[in-house]
Amino acid sequence: MPVTRTVESPADRDVLRGLSFVDRFLPAWILTAMGAGLLLGSLVPGVRRVLDAVRVGEVSLPIALGLLLMMYPVLAKVRYDRLDTVTRDRRMLALSLVLNWVLGPALMFALAWLMLPDLPEYRTGLIIVGLARCIAMVIIWNDLARGDREAAAVLVALNSVFQVLMFGVLGWFYLDLLPGWLGLDTTSIAVSPWTLVLNVVVFLGIPLVAGYATRRLGERARGRAWYESRFLPRIGPVALYGLLFTIVMLFSFQGETITDRPGDVARIALPLLAYFALMWAGSYALGRASGLGYARTTTLAFTAAGNNFELAIAVAIGVFGVTSGQALAGVVGPLIEVPVLVALVYVSLWLRRRWRTRAART
Repeated sequence: MPVTRTVESPADRDVLRGLSFVDRFLPAWILTAMGAGLLLGSLVPGVRRVLDAVRVGEVSLPIALGLLLMMYPVLAKVRYDRLDTVTRDRRMLALSLVLNWVLGPALMFALAWLMLPDLPEYRTGLIIVGLARCIAMVIIWNDLARGDREAAAVLVALNSVFQVLMFGVLGWFYLDLLPGWLGLDTTSIAVSPWTLVLNVVVFLGIPLVAGYATRRLGERARGRAWYESRFLPRIGPVALYGLLFTIVMLFSFQGETITDRPGDVARIALPLLAYFALMWAGSYALGRASGLGYARTTTLAFTAAGNNFELAIAVAIGVFGVTSGQALAGVVGPLIEVPVLVALVYVSLWLRRRWRTRAART
């Protein structure tokens, strides 16, 4: 029987060769940005006051601008005429809802109590992180990992709706009601619906509208071929520049706090590491077992593992104060999430190569 051979692209034969110069060394750039932010926050104490002078809701304006720059190019890449094929995939939508709004918060609650039973402030901060499902940076990780852009747009929009509806309810359940049932310490939070709505409108609504309008107007004026072969490559790097700028701003904002309490940061990091690894691996395995295919399985895994650290930090600061342990736990969230999910991007690309190799053999 003859063996069927397929022609592989350079990206399939060698993942690193298929990446641009910036993408190839992304972990180095991100670690450099994190280090620069920590140094800036530690060496220039007044930078925090300057960054915090103008705010969008509870988020510093420079951080908000970085997030918008980061998300716009990716959302401009989405083919919005294909969204109906995603919304018809009820299996993926159901899996995403269960992973994000049932299993994710429950897992973080369990890890926080198991690993931080003697540190109630940090424990509460981690639970808040687990309740804030990702609607922003996950777009970048999914795109780098060659996930399904249209599916990511739909799942992020779905998370946004549920964030407005369920964040306060789940906060009451996991911080007050469930611990009371189990005989554990309870905590109360009051989250303004306006904070949630503003978070969704700014960090998803604005770049989503801008991306949709750019594609519609660009394709109408010059055609899809020009838009995807000429325009998108020009704006694509802006997403990574926005990501690096956001990381510098975020870590400079809390750099002094992080460097002054390294032992506490290490304690908070352990449950976060376990959370990201378990959520991503479990979601990936579930997506593959459900037959979603590589692109949608990858999207499912990243949207389930990522968290909306902007919202978590805003809630922790607004309810407990900027110097609280809850706020520190929120800040440590991206300190761990960013390098872990960057590493998982490379794991995904390696799995993509193996996935295609198996498909070629069959």
